[in-house]
Amino acid sequence: MKFLHLGDLHLGKTLGEYDLTSDQKYILDRVIEMALENSVDGVLIAGDVYDKSIPSEAAVNLLDDFIRRLAELKIKTFLISGNHDSDDRLNFGSSLFEAEGIFISSRFQGGMKCYRLEDEFGALNVYLLPFVKASQVRHFYPDLKIENYDDAVRAIIENSDIDFTGRNILVAHQFVAGNDDPQMAGSENIATLSVGLVEKIGYNAFKDFDYVALGHIHSPQKVGLEHIRYSGSLLKYSLSEASNEKSVPLINMGKKGDVTVSLLPLKPRRDLRHIKGTLEKLLDEKNITDPEDFMYVTLTDEDIISDVMGIVRQYYPNTVKVDYDNSHTREIERVEAFAYAESRTYSELISDFYKQVYGCEINDEELEIMEAVAREAGVLGEAD
Repeated sequence: MKFLHLGDLHLGKTLGEYDLTSDQKYILDRVIEMALENSVDGVLIAGDVYDKSIPSEAAVNLLDDFIRRLAELKIKTFLISGNHDSDDRLNFGSSLFEAEGIFISSRFQGGMKCYRLEDEFGALNVYLLPFVKASQVRHFYPDLKIENYDDAVRAIIENSDIDFTGRNILVAHQFVAGNDDPQMAGSENIATLSVGLVEKIGYNAFKDFDYVALGHIHSPQKVGLEHIRYSGSLLKYSLSEASNEKSVPLINMGKKGDVTVSLLPLKPRRDLRHIKGTLEKLLDEKNITDPEDFMYVTLTDEDIISDVMGIVRQYYPNTVKVDYDNSHTREIERVEAFAYAESRTYSELISDFYKQVYGCEINDEELEIMEAVAREAGVLGEAD
């Protein structure tokens, strides 16, 4: 049985002032082609389906078209919510969709949804775990000691009556780490600095599953073990992803213990690139390639150039941002960062980071955990 593993679609996302609807449509079309070329049985979508909790009409239409075509091809879709998604909006119509082979779990209600499939090797179970916080899980398991996200996820798995002698796939959207933290990209860099210690889940919580399809981190990578993997986002959504090679994992589930993962490369309609140098060098005709790509341009000229964006866009029309890296900007950044940190308390800094990542306020319980971690690490004194 074959599956494609997707995550972090972020439908409706913009890049600076640029609408990515056509780029997202292009890459989803390519996924459909991959599904047909490889005769897959199912598609696993590991959360952050939308970029915003209230998605645009264009974003909703993209998802509708994508899952409709999968259903028409008799390819089953297994979809969970991520931290960017609205549980209620993603859940709309889910009971009706199941008749068409579209299985959605957008809200944790005390246990994981499980869907049983059959092939020549017998039963294969697909478990769906939408994005959860420790406080949500504690509500359903009040007698268990749940102090962090790792405790929470382990409690869910241990109380799900899973037969690990059979074949099991898990789809989840969490911050999972191996021996080292996963390679971050985009806003996830901030999450590591602010709430990563609270959210971090050890990969061995999932080791008994035959494949774990993760979402939340935009850089494609395995975590701890070959079968525990982030698919990464389908497109590059930030400067920190410029060097990523995007791909879609193809999972081939044979008999118990026989799982192979192949990475199918993705080529976008327009790439995202970062170039750096003097304006004269960057705009030299012999150095210009693929001018329609999305561009982040860093100039090393010591002098500020008037209407530099207008000049650069004559050569690269989809330039997202132009900035400078010279002796003046490095000094300004050092002073501004120091001044900002000095003017904010630890709790305010954590709250600011949390809001930037999740678009909502950190609750008192999570803030208390972060403060306790900071005291243990010596960042805060006992009196703070």
